[in-house]
Amino acid sequence: MKKTLSPEPVTIYGNRQETFVGDMEYYTYFDESCIQDMNYFVKTITGIKSKGIRPDLIGSIIAHYASKWLPDLSGNVSAIISSTSLESKNNHNDTQPESVTASVMKKRFFVETLIGILPPEKDSVPCNFLLRLLRTAKMVGANPNYLTELETRVSWQLDQASLKELMIPSFSYTSGTLLDIELVTRLVNKFSGLDSEGVKTAAALVKVAKLVDSYLAEAAVDGGLALPEFISLITALPSHARTTEDGLYRAIDTYLKAHPQVLKQERKELCRLIDSRKLSPEAALHAAQNDRLPVRAIIGVLFTEQTKLSRHIDCNSSSISSTTRSPTNASGSHYLEGGSAARCLSKREMNVQQAEIRRLREDVVRLQSQCGAMHFQLERLMEKKSSGGSKGFFRWKRLGLVPSIRGSVSVEKGEEESGDNGEGFEPRTPGNMKTRLVKGRTTPSRWRKSMS
Repeated sequence: MKKTLSPEPVTIYGNRQETFVGDMEYYTYFDESCIQDMNYFVKTITGIKSKGIRPDLIGSIIAHYASKWLPDLSGNVSAIISSTSLESKNNHNDTQPESVTASVMKKRFFVETLIGILPPEKDSVPCNFLLRLLRTAKMVGANPNYLTELETRVSWQLDQASLKELMIPSFSYTSGTLLDIELVTRLVNKFSGLDSEGVKTAAALVKVAKLVDSYLAEAAVDGGLALPEFISLITALPSHARTTEDGLYRAIDTYLKAHPQVLKQERKELCRLIDSRKLSPEAALHAAQNDRLPVRAIIGVLFTEQTKLSRHIDCNSSSISSTTRSPTNASGSHYLEGGSAARCLSKREMNVQQAEIRRLREDVVRLQSQCGAMHFQLERLMEKKSSGGSKGFFRWKRLGLVPSIRGSVSVEKGEEESGDNGEGFEPRTPGNMKTRLVKGRTTPSRWRKSMS
């Protein structure tokens, strides 16, 4: 233990700082010299635990100094490369370089010691650090008891893991895959057991489902991955864990593409794991055109999409027909007349409704243009009807009635003039009109017959 007289807080790991005050003196419980001796580091951590320090702070201390002993635990690629080059340089300078067996034994001792001093509290150590520690422990062949303890701790925090750290390679000579599928399957099974007990929330289960689907898509490229192992990892999660099946469909499609030798019956068994009701429209469209899927699976996808479309149309028609709604309740949600609560529309349903509204607007514009064309045709017909008098005039001209009409017109003009002069006025009656027409006719002059 080293005493410092500086009143400044002591930085322990990263941005976390901790100050220990006792009789106005500040103490730091470790320094860089403790890294040289693992036993001294273990004693220091034990002393810190006895002082009642927070478990997450102790976990940060262990993770920080473990990355200096084993650069593989840091997760930094540049640090790993620099440490490897430094070790090779030291071995080149030394007359007797360290053997591979001695290096592995030393790493195994470090890993087992770190696992032994980890705080037992949950979530006290980051999950990604635990995964890196598990990968290193499997690489150096640590004790199975330590491996089991690490797997239990990782499964408890599996919803905090990243895909990069979860892709642990297989260090077994009997395994035919590049990745350790059995390890991930055990982790997911343990997490599912915690979910069945009600320990984990639904949000954590959804995160793990997305993580597993991404892992399946990466592992499906491996040509040595057997179908039973692939199916066992898919079924490790319950059916309600996946809110959408797009990730699972992508993984299965990748597996079928990388394994063209899969039999038809095995393809059917694999495609039964996909719930077509949870596929997005894009994934359903891709599945309907996918030649690698069995015909039954494609028909199921098409039938599901048809059912969704018919239900949506029925829902829209019922919502349009029911115009009256009951007043809102205390929570502010609206209810239909039947008493069923009006649920909030999803983003997909809103997009469908907006597309339908756009289609209706286009129909309205088309009907308006057709109505305008009909109005124009009606106006033309009215103009033709109004100009029908001129056509009758030409018909009368053909019948030889135009001179009489002209004579009648001249007679009427003469009478009007006489009426204007005050000589006389006669009312226009049908009889007078006929008399005027007769008088207006001019008979051709004939030669009088002579007796001589």
